[in-house]
Amino acid sequence: MNINFNSDEVFEIAEQMERNGAKFYIDASKKKENKKYSQLLQKLSAMEVEHEKVFASMRKKLTEGRDKSVDFDPDGQMALYLRAWADGKVFNDIKNPIEDLVGENASMEKILKVAIDLEHDSILYYLGIKEMTSDEESKNQLDKIIKEEISHVAYLKKELELLNK
Repeated sequence: MNINFNSDEVFEIAEQMERNGAKFYIDASKKKENKKYSQLLQKLSAMEVEHEKVFASMRKKLTEGRDKSVDFDPDGQMALYLRAWADGKVFNDIKNPIEDLVGENASMEKILKVAIDLEHDSILYYLGIKEMTSDEESKNQLDKIIKEEISHVAYLKKELELLNK
């Protein structure tokens, strides 16, 4: 099934996912008394903020001078669904992410493992969007997003390995 929607919406959702991720990490950092862990989580939050900026820049560049209307989705249902999925599945900001995902007194290991799972979910989300869009320029931009998220997974796995040494 080929569902078309515009790149402006794709990047708006990507930016929201990154904001949600930044909140997850900053909230987790507040739960950690260990300065090293708190700083690591703050660094991860900062990385999410930087990714949001990258995606905002990509969004601006891709959508400048282009018609921002939706190719297929006159009622905005696809955009609403994608936003709801991003908020409900990837770095959910509606619930308390720390208490709901890892527990009030979660270990750093548990936080990193949950973060890795959430980053994997975001990669799957972007791969799904890429599969549904027919615009080659959007696909190329989505490839960049996917690479950014893969770099997060690699970083988190490295930190988890260091933690377990």
